[in-house]
Amino acid sequence: MLKTILFIGIGGAIGSILRYLTSVMVTKYWANQFPLATFITNVLGCFVIGLFIGLLEKNNLANGSLKWFLITGFCGGYTTFSTFGFENYSLFQSNNSILAFGYIAMSVLLGIFAVWLGLFVSK
Repeated sequence: MLKTILFIGIGGAIGSILRYLTSVMVTKYWANQFPLATFITNVLGCFVIGLFIGLLEKNNLANGSLKWFLITGFCGGYTTFSTFGFENYSLFQSNNSILAFGYIAMSVLLGIFAVWLGLFVSK
């Protein structure tokens, strides 16, 4: 278990640093109200988690330490939106479209509400 936590922590640190660098690079060249850095991070994270899962499954490595490092650690540190995207993709693939749409709607609406509530409570 400690080894797994270490892999996740190292991957998460690398992902978090890369997220920061993505934000720095995008905001250096983009000055607008649209949150392009977050948008790019989320879309890129979704692509990367798909790529990693595909490659790990293709090479029979989906149950090892590399999975914890790349998926939970790196992708989780870069953006949890990638996990959200993959979970919804999996729901659609298993013919659970109603559940997927419910998950999407509830995550977005409750997420925005939770931000508002946190800000309200903190005042």
